[in-house]
Amino acid sequence: MIKNTYDVVIIGGAAIGSATAFFLNRHAGFRGSVLVIEKDPGYTKCSTTLSMSSIRQQFSTPANILASAFGVEFIKQAKSEFGVLGDVSFCENGYLIMASHAAAGALRANHEIQRSLGADNVLLTPDEISGRFPWMSDEAVALGCLGLSGEGWFDPHSLLNLYITEAKASGVDYIADEAVDLKISGGRVTAVHLASGEKIACGQAVNAAGPAAAKIAAMAELALPVEPRKRLIYVFDCREKDSITNSPLFFDPNGVFCRPEGAYFLTGVSPPEDQDPVCTDFEITYDLFEEMIWPTLANRVPAFKAIKLVNAWAGHYAYNTIDQNALLGSLPDVPNLYFANGFSGHGIQQSPAVGRGIAELITDGIFTSLDLSGLSVERLLSGDRVREVNVF
Repeated sequence: MIKNTYDVVIIGGAAIGSATAFFLNRHAGFRGSVLVIEKDPGYTKCSTTLSMSSIRQQFSTPANILASAFGVEFIKQAKSEFGVLGDVSFCENGYLIMASHAAAGALRANHEIQRSLGADNVLLTPDEISGRFPWMSDEAVALGCLGLSGEGWFDPHSLLNLYITEAKASGVDYIADEAVDLKISGGRVTAVHLASGEKIACGQAVNAAGPAAAKIAAMAELALPVEPRKRLIYVFDCREKDSITNSPLFFDPNGVFCRPEGAYFLTGVSPPEDQDPVCTDFEITYDLFEEMIWPTLANRVPAFKAIKLVNAWAGHYAYNTIDQNALLGSLPDVPNLYFANGFSGHGIQQSPAVGRGIAELITDGIFTSLDLSGLSVERLLSGDRVREVNVF
């Protein structure tokens, strides 16, 4: 039975929202009630389940590196802690990020930061790349960085189901509804109004609304620079796929990425900035695939000259327009409204660290396990930016 008052109301029940609920009720200092509001209870259109569900430590910003390192630790330990429920089918094949001569210096500098924070990766010369992956061409590659462990991909549905199942088992309530307004009184959120007509009073609220985050913020008269940006994933078969063994998720110097998925391969690329408008539809287009992706793949992997497109889908980034990094915490004007938004494609891999971090902010008032303050939403007020070089 859904109550009319909760200590914490979380708007958005995909990876970030449900991870927050999961960690809140595992926090030793939290004894409150939690409600998660999710407008898409089948999770058919959310960023979580439509993502590539990959995880890497190859970032340039310490907060991002450490957040994903905890994500890997959580994923690896989940099966032993939660049994079958914790098996998220983690494939630890690594990332291979390849750089041109112009970008090799940045890749080398990023590698030094990653290694200093414990990442297990290695720089590879072109000859070393083609030696490890003889099916891959090293043309126009000056340097590569390969994750030897702690990077790969997993099943997003399984991770989301783990969060939700464990959260519900610990007493978190879920409701299929949509937040349409926030009641603000005395500079605080006091209630969430739902499309069904219900009004849920709350002590604290969390904005975990993904691509719709700016709409939730606007209900509190706060501006949040987060927009929905469409991303397309293409699925293809390869006649000579048996020759492509032990493939990592690899990035060509021009940004085209590819990884295996069962008997097939997944590929895509972020569109040029002038072709990346605010977008909420799920329409599939093929221009980028035909004009950029396929030619790049055929050049990088000779076997990919003969491929067959078998499927495609669209999802959305919650795109932070100022610096493409997470916006975490609260703002002085409405201090009990917590933001966990703007991940720009990094959300599901950072959901364990962010869920735990937001739970700590709510309960303790500070990040206690991992310092994520560099990703504070308060940089919107200070004008600071997080310069992350490895954004894809």
